[in-house]
Amino acid sequence: MEEAWISRYRRQLMRSISPQFLEEIIGYLQRLDLLTVEEAGRAQEASSLPEQVRAVVDILAGKGSHASQTLQSFIETTNSQLYLHITVYEPMVQKHLESLQSFYGNSLEIGSLQRLTNLLLVEGLTDIQQKEHDILQMEMTKGLRNVSKSIPLEKLFLPLSKVSIPPRISVTMGVAGIGKSTLVKLFVGRWTKGLINRDIMFVLPLTFRELNTYEKLSAERLIRSSFPHITEPNCISTGAARTLLILDGLDEFKTPLDFSNTVACTDPKKEIQVDNLITNIIRGNLLQEASIWVTSRPTAASQIPGGLVDRMTEIRGFRATEMKDFLDQMFLDNKDLSGQVLHHIKANRSLHIMCTVPGFCRIYGSSIGYYLKNSTGQPQEMTVAPKTLSEIYSYYFKMALSSDWPERQRETLRIEQAVNNSKKVMGSLGRLAFYGLLKRKHVFYEQDMKAYGIDLSLLHSSLCSRLLLKEDMQSTTAYYFSHLTIQEFLAAIYYYTAAKRAIFDLFTESGMSWPKLGFLNHFKSAVQRSLQAEDGQLDIFVRFLSGLLSPQVNQLLSGWLLVKDEHNSYRSQAISFLQGCLNTNYVISSQTVNTVHCLHEIQHTEIAKAVEEAMKNESLAGMLTPVNCSALAYLLQVSDVCVEETNLSNCLTYNICKSLLPQLLFCHSLRLDNNQFKDNVMELLGSMLSVKDCQIQRLSLAENQICNKGAKALARSLMVNRSLTVLDLRSNSIGPSGAKALADALKKNQVLLFLSLQHNVIKEEGAAALAEALLTNRRLITLQLSSNSVGDNGSVALAEALKVNHSLQSLDLQSNSISNTGVSALTAALCSNKGLTDLNLRENSISKEGGPAIAHALRTNCTLRKLDLAANLLHDEGGKAIALAMKENRALTSLHLQWNFIQTQAAVALAQALQSNDSLASLDLQENAIGDEGMAALAAALKVNTTLADLHLQVASISAAGAQALAEALMVNNSLQVLDLRGNSISVAGAKAMANALKVNRSLRWLNLQENSLGMDGAICIATALRGNHGLTYVNLQGNRIGQSGAKMISDAIRTNSPDCVVVV
Repeated sequence: MEEAWISRYRRQLMRSISPQFLEEIIGYLQRLDLLTVEEAGRAQEASSLPEQVRAVVDILAGKGSHASQTLQSFIETTNSQLYLHITVYEPMVQKHLESLQSFYGNSLEIGSLQRLTNLLLVEGLTDIQQKEHDILQMEMTKGLRNVSKSIPLEKLFLPLSKVSIPPRISVTMGVAGIGKSTLVKLFVGRWTKGLINRDIMFVLPLTFRELNTYEKLSAERLIRSSFPHITEPNCISTGAARTLLILDGLDEFKTPLDFSNTVACTDPKKEIQVDNLITNIIRGNLLQEASIWVTSRPTAASQIPGGLVDRMTEIRGFRATEMKDFLDQMFLDNKDLSGQVLHHIKANRSLHIMCTVPGFCRIYGSSIGYYLKNSTGQPQEMTVAPKTLSEIYSYYFKMALSSDWPERQRETLRIEQAVNNSKKVMGSLGRLAFYGLLKRKHVFYEQDMKAYGIDLSLLHSSLCSRLLLKEDMQSTTAYYFSHLTIQEFLAAIYYYTAAKRAIFDLFTESGMSWPKLGFLNHFKSAVQRSLQAEDGQLDIFVRFLSGLLSPQVNQLLSGWLLVKDEHNSYRSQAISFLQGCLNTNYVISSQTVNTVHCLHEIQHTEIAKAVEEAMKNESLAGMLTPVNCSALAYLLQVSDVCVEETNLSNCLTYNICKSLLPQLLFCHSLRLDNNQFKDNVMELLGSMLSVKDCQIQRLSLAENQICNKGAKALARSLMVNRSLTVLDLRSNSIGPSGAKALADALKKNQVLLFLSLQHNVIKEEGAAALAEALLTNRRLITLQLSSNSVGDNGSVALAEALKVNHSLQSLDLQSNSISNTGVSALTAALCSNKGLTDLNLRENSISKEGGPAIAHALRTNCTLRKLDLAANLLHDEGGKAIALAMKENRALTSLHLQWNFIQTQAAVALAQALQSNDSLASLDLQENAIGDEGMAALAAALKVNTTLADLHLQVASISAAGAQALAEALMVNNSLQVLDLRGNSISVAGAKAMANALKVNRSLRWLNLQENSLGMDGAICIATALRGNHGLTYVNLQGNRIGQSGAKMISDAIRTNSPDCVVVV
């Protein structure tokens, strides 16, 4: 008996029917009395939509063929597209799922691949990604991208917002070994389990390795040949079934994609060249309704025009914890070894960056692990930890070669046989690797192997399995090196060996070229070709080639792949040639930097070390010759000196700066002070800051010769820059128009947090422009405008901005000719401002009439923490007004009133405020004649105050009586930590009183009694007191007429009594 229709298609019905259509079905069946109310209710109570459908189907299946035929005809007449989907497409989908599950189903555990579930969302390829070798990309960018957005894997093919549409063309890029193919397997595996993108009916994963085996294909044959169970490919080509076509590994495609000259083809049945087929699919001429996902290394991804790509993502490398977990998995049986390997990786910054790539981390981890296992018990001079790329790969190859040795008793004959077999394999693979590299070919097929004379039976050895992976396909087998760098190292070994006997240019495979005799001529030829290559294709190859001339690598590989000590014949001349390549007249390319890498590989590091030492000592001035400049460019990428800050002050010229731009681009903190830079350099730096890959976060250009034109160039870059948070332009000459240009940039820039324009003559017009910018800018936190002739008008404009801007936290208006008018406006703004925490009004012209305005603000404002009013004209009247306000203020922590003509009355008022104020931590009254009476009042306050930590009373007309009152307070006070009494006259009597207090006090850490007429006796009192005091860490007794011998005696006494205390005598 034939199976009922609904039973045959039960699974398809459960996958395909929507909630709305299920309601229509139930209503229709109830009207025909094929479903009762109770049965309908029972079905609708099921936990999920598929279960509800299953319940209805099961009920109808029990009611005979009539019920089944009724449902079949209802679906066929009311929703023909769904009927087609259920009867034709869904069975194909089921077979397709089963096919993919058998290949992808259980191969990957999500736990170890968590980083692949979130991709970086990028706006396109950078210049470096389009032009440079993968490793150079990582070295130049320090492994970091300026990317803030990411996208979960399950949303990769969904719209980014409610108003956008799904992407048709998606490109995911990543350097070799980052996990692109693993990502594809992860996605397909999760899709087959129904975990993601259930709206996609067909996911069709293809690799360019497979596509390489075809010459011509049509769109439909592409699908049929790879997925024979899809019997109706037109459902994909017409868009009837939502489809995702995955094209994995564009960098492995045999033919570059040419979008400029491709002939359009819209016929899915027409057979065309495979590269034309791919370009037509990407252009949308074929499979218009399908989503396309291409994975690729960055340089190859640049073949696809940016305008065709709807979404570009990038795979990120390991984070610190992921790298540790990865190594723990590599050394499961030896966690101690895993920890040691990780320690070695972290010790070398450039190699640590590359180890964020799993493929490279596996090679480096294996090499270090092998080194650590085999160095135990060996003399230290015989085992040097690998630090260069060549040393790492030498250990890796030595490990691979050693694994081919017989495990039982190693007879000399068997060892020689193993070595000879290994050499034969390595020679054949090396030739394949070298000429493959020249042709940009990274995947090889059986015909390639035969062409290069490779015995396929040898490929089953454990040596080959470590170096060469294979993938069986429908019609052939593909071979590829386990990592791009493995191919490059093998190519270098082949070239090194062949160059010793070759007569003709090895780069010409046919052998038809001018004769080239001797290894050094071939070495020079390779380096020159590398320097001329625009895409860095040969850069790592020549690094390895140079590394094979290093003593360490020769020691590692002699007897296996190299002849012992033969490098001595070539090394010095190779070094001279490489150094000659650095005389570039300040034209520094990535290839020039790679030449310094070559010198590092060959173990000639003198030039780089000399420049690095000069960087440490800030003595680069005058030594940046073209050669040293090349070394500097290299150090900017790899040196630990540049990690926290790259300081190139007082050493650069226009030409040198221009040559270093590609490296400066990735310095996070860059100091270029005092270089006599003019506006033309700002044009250069502006162009650098405008690049989307710029990673400069802090830039200091202080004390140069920048005028308004230079400021405008920088301002233009700030309109688009997304990395710079700190810009220091102090002590230049940008003027009002330069300030206005920067202000206009601040209206758009949403990144800059700190801007210093001190000493730039911006005047009131510049201040007004900046004030206007602050009305809309909500990112800037610190604005420094000291010594700019801002005046009252500029202050009034800034005050208006402060009434609405609550994001600015620090404003520096020191030395700006601001009088009471300006301060009244600023303090009025403080009454409503809720953001400013630090206000510097030092060295202005605020008189005693300004005091009440400041006092009013302090009573109202509850956010200001620091207020600097030093070097104004407040006098006692202004000081008293502020003191009265401090009784009520509970926010201010630091108050500077130095040099304000304050005397006893204001000091007494401040003392009274301190008795109740519990927020002020720092008070500066230096250079105010408060006298002993003022000191006595402050001392009385210190007996009850518990928050004041810093008290500055230099040159305050305090004598012995004031010091004695202060000493009494110190016996009970537990909060004061810093006390500065420099330039008073406390004399011996005051010193004795202070000494007695120090025996008791435990809070004071820093004490300055410089120039106080203490004499020898007073100084001895202080020194003796320290025997019982364990709190002080600094004491200054200079200028007290102690004499040289007395100074030594005092110093020795203090060191004996309090060894942790720094004493200045």
